[in-house]
Amino acid sequence: MSHCLRRVVIGSLVAVLLGLAGGAHADPRIKDVADFEGMRDNLLVGYGLVVGLNGSGDSLRNSPFTKQSLTAMLERLGVNTRDATLNTKNTAAVMVTANLPPFARQGNRIDISVSTLGDASSLVGGTLLVTPLMGADGEVYAVAQGAIVAGGFVATGAAETITRGVPTGGRMPNGAIIEREVPFEFAQRSDVRISLKNPDLTTARRMSDAINKFLGMSAAAAIDPGTVNLHIPQAFANDLVGLLTQVEQLTVATDQPARVVVDERNGVIVMGAQVRIDQVAIAQGNLTIRVTETPQVSQPGPFTQAQAVTVPRTNITVDEGNKKLTVLNGGVTLQDLVDSLNALGISPRDMISILQTIKAAGALQAEILVL
Repeated sequence: MSHCLRRVVIGSLVAVLLGLAGGAHADPRIKDVADFEGMRDNLLVGYGLVVGLNGSGDSLRNSPFTKQSLTAMLERLGVNTRDATLNTKNTAAVMVTANLPPFARQGNRIDISVSTLGDASSLVGGTLLVTPLMGADGEVYAVAQGAIVAGGFVATGAAETITRGVPTGGRMPNGAIIEREVPFEFAQRSDVRISLKNPDLTTARRMSDAINKFLGMSAAAAIDPGTVNLHIPQAFANDLVGLLTQVEQLTVATDQPARVVVDERNGVIVMGAQVRIDQVAIAQGNLTIRVTETPQVSQPGPFTQAQAVTVPRTNITVDEGNKKLTVLNGGVTLQDLVDSLNALGISPRDMISILQTIKAAGALQAEILVL
């Protein structure tokens, strides 16, 4: 993407964000900025075999773990292949991953992801055999099996190969059955901790005040920047779900430190609304010298012994860039900063250097985070 086009994209994005900020402002709900203790996913992982591949599986010579797994599986089914030479290309060893949602019950189904381990080129048409999925404690919580929906394909000819997407990975919607539940006594709790997704002292205090105002009592207290402890009132002792349903719908005004996030690789800048600039003067300009060679051929006259000669022609142009100087008064807002830098015709990549220079001068009252 060119600098001009990128400047237009970034400028449009900033304009939209500023327009939203200037319009009707709605504070987010507690359920959007925080999580209740215990309501979280659990990660599952398993190792399995995929069969039924059309010659696109692991080569057993280069993938010894696939050969060992295939031999062990056949022995469990009563087939002895210890002394046989296996040379199939229709089997692949895979890693299976899944997220076990909170309060998932035995018999429910969950989605899984499948990824190859060896040199298999595609999982298209493959079927995953029974694969136990274990948690961090080593216990089996789900079992997966079924046909794989691959994320791409490979088409190979005599002189060309086309690969679309990632054929070595796939998904299985509802591909695993939950066999074990994660124990968690939710309804019997006397206290519930609310964890902020972006810890902040001011936000935690505002959240506890909003809950106490709703309940009409001091039941919530911020114990650290990322946690609010809610003591269950006696009126909701037998209806914890009803209490949390109403609490998560409460709105709270979030507060975050002033921060400028910079992605130098893609030339993207995101600035928070609390960014402030002290009085500073900004000048930006680049010296560009362009040398262009346009040689010309000089032809000799007729009936002469002279030969054609190439005559050099050199054009040199010097562009000193932008000569403007902009002064930013103290305490300018995000919109003032953007308007002033855009008035100089500065590209996002040049704007990154300017912001870092302003920060070095001590005039940028914000943290710069470079990705």
